[in-house]
Amino acid sequence: MNIDPFVVRLESNISAVLQSVKLLYKSHQFQEYISPVFCDFHIKVDKVKNLRYFYKPQVQFYFDGVAPFKPLPFSQAYPFFEWGLNWCIANHTFQYLLIHAAVVEKDGQALIMPGQPGAGKSTLCAALVCTGWRLLSDEMAMIDMESKELIPIVRPVNLKNESISLIKTTFPKAEFGESFFDTLKGTVSHMRPPVDSVRNAAKRTVAKRIVFPRFDRSANAISLKSLSKGPTLLRVAENSFNYNVLGNQAFNALCDVIQDCRCDELIYSDLNKALEYFSK
Repeated sequence: MNIDPFVVRLESNISAVLQSVKLLYKSHQFQEYISPVFCDFHIKVDKVKNLRYFYKPQVQFYFDGVAPFKPLPFSQAYPFFEWGLNWCIANHTFQYLLIHAAVVEKDGQALIMPGQPGAGKSTLCAALVCTGWRLLSDEMAMIDMESKELIPIVRPVNLKNESISLIKTTFPKAEFGESFFDTLKGTVSHMRPPVDSVRNAAKRTVAKRIVFPRFDRSANAISLKSLSKGPTLLRVAENSFNYNVLGNQAFNALCDVIQDCRCDELIYSDLNKALEYFSK
């Protein structure tokens, strides 16, 4: 499976995994596995064959034949694939600077939205994508440290809990996969990436804005606060997967990216008001 810039080999005989991949990666390119083909990540998602198999089945994620995590309930097989692939990319990609952030682009100007889980970045990312922005990623900003360009990793948008119904109601044409309940993150469901975003997955872009989003239902509809460059750099670095490993190279690249960006913190309780703000 081609998920630019990576090639992923997925092996599984679990129908829920295969059906979800078939639906959510429908626009991606697949190729029959032939042993000489180089794959960045060899992944297997399989049933755990032990005594629990008969009364409380589990599923395991394997990377290069090794299980880096404890097994999960069998019903969470597909989210396990997505979480495991995130882990593979974050822990084995050191040629690029990786930031935990959603990234979208419109008219040649990319918007990076760093944030911890639950900040509301995936919700905002999904809404922007449904209103014409190009999806680069809802999980990580991948930055080429030489050119300072953003490299797309177009995959399904992972939404949780109330965000699922909010996006489904606001954008009824959005295509979703199955909902998975009682995971460590609550209920999760994945939105299929737009076809145009997948087709343009090799098209790099440059960042022009960095916005730290935070959903707060007790806040005003929308509140915007401008940030200076220094604190922005520290906050972005805190959200990086590999900044501490890459050292000076990452620091210099991040300085260059932030220097060319407008930096803000956005607190919102009304998704439509937030979308109006980004449409200006």
